[in-house]
Amino acid sequence: MQKANAKEQFLKNFGAPAEELFTAAGRINVIGEHVDYCGGKVFPAALNLRCNVYGKKTGSDKIRLAFNGIEGSVELDIHSLDGYRNLKIGNYQAGVALELQNKGIALVGCDLYYDCTVPFGSGLSSSAAIEVSTAVALCEYAGVAYDKVELAKLSQKAENEYAGVNCGIMDQFASAMGKKDHAILLDCATLAYEYVPLQLGEYCLVVANCNKPHSLVESKYNERRQEVEAALKIIQTSKNVSCLAELSMQDFAEVKPLLSGTLLPRTEHVVAECERVNRAVTALKAGDLAELGKLLNESHFSLRDLYEVTGKELDALSAHARAHKDCLGSRMIGGGFGGCTISIVKKSAVADFIAQVGAAYCAEIGYAATFYETSIEDGVTVSKL
Repeated sequence: MQKANAKEQFLKNFGAPAEELFTAAGRINVIGEHVDYCGGKVFPAALNLRCNVYGKKTGSDKIRLAFNGIEGSVELDIHSLDGYRNLKIGNYQAGVALELQNKGIALVGCDLYYDCTVPFGSGLSSSAAIEVSTAVALCEYAGVAYDKVELAKLSQKAENEYAGVNCGIMDQFASAMGKKDHAILLDCATLAYEYVPLQLGEYCLVVANCNKPHSLVESKYNERRQEVEAALKIIQTSKNVSCLAELSMQDFAEVKPLLSGTLLPRTEHVVAECERVNRAVTALKAGDLAELGKLLNESHFSLRDLYEVTGKELDALSAHARAHKDCLGSRMIGGGFGGCTISIVKKSAVADFIAQVGAAYCAEIGYAATFYETSIEDGVTVSKL
């Protein structure tokens, strides 16, 4: 939806024009999947796909929400924000509002219209973009100063405790703290971070959505978290570590005999993926894109074989991408069980890549993938209309 149309929809829903626009980005993760909740380092970047929130402060005790493509609106009472956990639409916003209120922020009534260009269920973190943009809007209308790192942490807490998704910090951090043309090397244990220029020369990142419907709440995402937490408890009986990411591959070899069943491959993925993140950042800084592509492939194979979060759709999409002569590497991103891949593709070959990979994928799976023109942008923006 174009901005002008969104403004019209705001007026139609709320009877007055929008006055501000708050946005927060979706994200890709170059590498470092399923390690953020294990204390590992990740390497995300904010996208031009974003949640656009058109707003107007009303001063009432109600937060009214409306959404692009959905008829009607949702009304949240500022005085009873704990009561909206079972909403199918609006529970993320209610969770963020409640967390802000619990921090002592006196919320102010407002009308908010959501025009989200991050595809839902894509693994590009539409939920984080919704949470962060909502937090920014509510803070702006409450007239309080805010720290974007703190808003990321608050948004994560809302998703964990209110929406019931046991996600790590990466998505919200990237959405809030993204910087144009940079990826963020983020230590999820300490929140120490470094901006690294995402310079790919004659190559670019192509994002493709396998279009398999999925939900993190309904998937095995929480089960994976339980498995790695169980593995950590066992490992802590013999090694003084606070998280799995502290283990080197040598450490893993030492504790391997302690682990059995699925806990062994789950732990191996986490430890090896953490090592791949460091190698990938080194390769990117050195301009060694072939090595970066190789590491993306290794990451996908690990997520497929050890962590078991890919599925036939993501495996097909990444395999057909890797088969293209001008693709250096491809892997799934996000929680898995559906969603997107990223591929490093020569800029001059993108159209051919999309045509070839799209046709092969559709022939194998039976329905089409969607390819996105993406760029790396700032995470949060605030503007007057």
